[in-house]
Amino acid sequence: MPSTKTRLLLAEDDPAMVELLRFTFEKEGFDVVSTPSGEEALLLASESPPDIVILDWMLEELSGIEVCRRLRRTSGSSNLPIIMLTARGEEADRVRGLETGADDYVTKPFSPPELTARIRAVLRRLRPALAGMVLSVGDLELDMASYKVRRGGTAVAVGPTEFKLLRHFLEHPGHVFSRERLLDAVWGRDSDIEARTVDVYVRRLRRAINTPGKDDLIRTVRSAGYALDAEA
Repeated sequence: MPSTKTRLLLAEDDPAMVELLRFTFEKEGFDVVSTPSGEEALLLASESPPDIVILDWMLEELSGIEVCRRLRRTSGSSNLPIIMLTARGEEADRVRGLETGADDYVTKPFSPPELTARIRAVLRRLRPALAGMVLSVGDLELDMASYKVRRGGTAVAVGPTEFKLLRHFLEHPGHVFSRERLLDAVWGRDSDIEARTVDVYVRRLRRAINTPGKDDLIRTVRSAGYALDAEA
């Protein structure tokens, strides 16, 4: 069964703040990884892509604003939800943070419940599967709350890895992913799985969701990879 936890990367150099936020986020069901370093934040985001990044403006080695800028310039993290934390309350600073690519901006001091609510709001907007909502393409549905997959209203049985693969496709409908990108997203960069193994799981997913009389929703793009859309 896929993990229910949302992966959260917290880049913050204040130990007391890290302790408070880690306690709050873990209590809310997040899987938290933290670092005080901007350089390490980029490395962590690359090695094990999180579902959302909470990024302090002032960090060791590399500023939060530069980390945000680089994440947005990297294909694997260009759509990653990012919330900036800062003691800077001036409008010009807020504008700069948002123009750099942050999805939201929270000024210190703030209450942990407020930040948690802002995180939930960003996830509902940008990553609905992580907010317990139903993702769908055509007549195919994936319900993150119940971990059920349905095609035309009929339940479909899929394995844990196929579930994660389908979730990734449904979060990015119509987007073509190479085998390598799918490996990073579903298995993680530390995995020793070979790229060709992706083909095996795509075939399994196809068999599961393409029930008799239904169109094949998974599109194979020669020399590029796979996509899922209603007109595959």
